[in-house]
Amino acid sequence: MVHAPTMTPPTRASAPEPVRRPRGRRHRGENLTKLLFVLPAALAMAALFGYPVLKNLVMSLQDYGLRTFFTGQAPWVGLANYSTVVKDQLFSQAMVNTALFTIGSIAFQFGIGLGLALFFRRRFPLSGVLRSLLLLPWLLPLIVSSATWRSILEQDSGILNRSLAALGVINEPVPWLNSPSVALIAVIGVNIWIGIPFNVTLLYSGLAEIPDELYEAGQLDGATGWRGFRYITWPNLRAVASVLLMLGVVYTIKVLDIILGLTGGGPANATQTLATQSYQKSFVDFRFGQGAALSNILIAISFVFAIFYLRGTRRAVDE
Repeated sequence: MVHAPTMTPPTRASAPEPVRRPRGRRHRGENLTKLLFVLPAALAMAALFGYPVLKNLVMSLQDYGLRTFFTGQAPWVGLANYSTVVKDQLFSQAMVNTALFTIGSIAFQFGIGLGLALFFRRRFPLSGVLRSLLLLPWLLPLIVSSATWRSILEQDSGILNRSLAALGVINEPVPWLNSPSVALIAVIGVNIWIGIPFNVTLLYSGLAEIPDELYEAGQLDGATGWRGFRYITWPNLRAVASVLLMLGVVYTIKVLDIILGLTGGGPANATQTLATQSYQKSFVDFRFGQGAALSNILIAISFVFAIFYLRGTRRAVDE
C-alpha cells in the first residue's frame, strides 16, 4: 500500500523584528537631551548670580580696601571682618531698625493690600481704571518716589505739614525726616505706599482663582461676611499669601535706595539698617571687605527666614 505524500503548507517568511535599544540607554539619551536644554540657563544663572555671591563671600574674608584696586593685593583675614562689624556699636541699632522697618512695612502692606484686593473683587464702574492707577507707585523708579516724598515730607514747605496745619491737626511743623524719633516712621510709611500695589496685584489674582460656587455653597451654610472670609477666602488664599509674605520680607529687608533718598541713614543713624550700613562701609568708607560681610549677614538672615517660613507654611497646608 502506497501512502500519498503529505503536502505541508509553505512556511511564510517571518518579518525581521525591529532592533530595540535597551531601555536604560534610551532613558540616558532623554536625560542628556534635557540636560542640554537646561545647560545654557544654568550657565547663565551661575554667571549672573552664582559668581557675584561667591565673589562677595571671598571678599568678606579679605582685607579688601581702596588700595586693592591699585596694588591688586587683598590679604586674607578670615572672619575678622565679621567680628569687626558685629562688635560695632552701630550694628545692634541697625539690626533693630531693620527688624522694625521690615515688620512694619510687611504688616501694613499686606493688610492694606488685602483690604483693597477684597474691595476691587466687587464689580463696580471704573474698577479696572482704578486698579490700573493703583499700579503707578510700583511702576515709578524708587529714587523718583524718594525724591517726591522728600519734598512732601519737608518740614517747612512740605505739602503734608501744610495740609495738616490747614486742617488744624498740628500747630507746629513736624520734622518728619529730621527727628530721630519720627524719621523711621516716615521711611516705613513711604515704603508701605510703594509696596501696596504689588500686594494688591498678587492678592487680587489669588482671589480671582477662587470659584464663585464655593461662595454660593457657603451662603447656604451661613458662611457669609467674616465667616465666608475665614472658611472660604483665606484657606484658598493661603498659598498666595505665603509666597507674597516671603517675597515681601526678602525684598524689604534689603531696601536701600528709599532710605538713601529720604534720610541717608540719619538723622543720628535713626534710619540706619543693615543694607545702608553695608553701603556706607563699602562706598563711603571704602572698606569693601566689611561691607561684603554685612551683606552676607543680610543674605543669611533672608535665607534662614525663607527656610523656616516655607516649612511652616507647608506643614499648615498639609494639615
